[in-house]
Amino acid sequence: MQISLADIEAAAGIVYAEMAPTPQLNWPLLSERLGTQVWVKHENHSPVGAFKIRGGLVYFADLMASGESVQGVISATRGNHGQSVGYAARHYGIPATIVVPKGNSIEKNAAMQAQGVTLIEYGEDFQAAREYAIQLADERGLLMVPSMHPLLVAGVATYSLELFRAVPDIDVVYVPIGLGSGICGMIAARDALGLSTQIVGVVSAHATAYADSFNAGHLLESPVSTLLADGMACRTPDPLALEVILARVDHIVAVTDDEVAAAMGVIFECTHNVCEGAGAAAVAAALQERAANIGRRVAVVASGGNVDRSVFAEILARPSQ
Repeated sequence: MQISLADIEAAAGIVYAEMAPTPQLNWPLLSERLGTQVWVKHENHSPVGAFKIRGGLVYFADLMASGESVQGVISATRGNHGQSVGYAARHYGIPATIVVPKGNSIEKNAAMQAQGVTLIEYGEDFQAAREYAIQLADERGLLMVPSMHPLLVAGVATYSLELFRAVPDIDVVYVPIGLGSGICGMIAARDALGLSTQIVGVVSAHATAYADSFNAGHLLESPVSTLLADGMACRTPDPLALEVILARVDHIVAVTDDEVAAAMGVIFECTHNVCEGAGAAAVAAALQERAANIGRRVAVVASGGNVDRSVFAEILARPSQ
């Protein structure tokens, strides 16, 4: 998957027609907690509270430019990709159906329905929901919008381009891995700019498919049991994303739900920002590797802030760490 600087800048023109760039901020309390200078890329500040909107806008803009006749689209998600699809589909007047696994976030479901999507609950995890969405696409003549695609990667790479251009000389950046578009976008932006920044992937310790595959050098499935980091609840890696990750990522860190919960609390305490589990995972990883990063300029991606109120209230009620 080759994505050039021109590709990312063209995607940026599409993205910025709908939303402003998100900030990258250095919070003194968070830097103190992590023992070095830390910059947070605030994708939790996007119009849907997550980075995925960027890819959706670019994918649908290309779809409309192609002239392809589309009677409707369908996709599968744990929430943020579905909001992206819903937002972009509504912009172009295309009906959208989204399949989520049973027991999905109540508030993410509500946010998708507010975008006008038809919501279907199916299966026990994302992979089952995805397979059902593919089946429905065939049965109903709908276009299946993937979670990984070069256009999606070019779109989400725009946040990484913003980060690298705003903050020079980043030594290491931590990026959560769901199905892989975010970290592939970070790699694309870094390589397009010719930088030497180390890119570290972050997975849930309760959904280790990408870490296991990275360590083995080939695709492996892994069961999912995370109760908090639903945005990283991947059972089966995407082959295209894995190929890029194997070649370009320095290493992958696994963070437990307890570490993620602690990071959510730290982010709120130090920045008064709300992050969902996957959105706080990069900070959890940076906390885990604190000793190795002293004296380095670190960036972390706050990839999303869509956490259910009851879940966040329980986390904030825990003792500070």
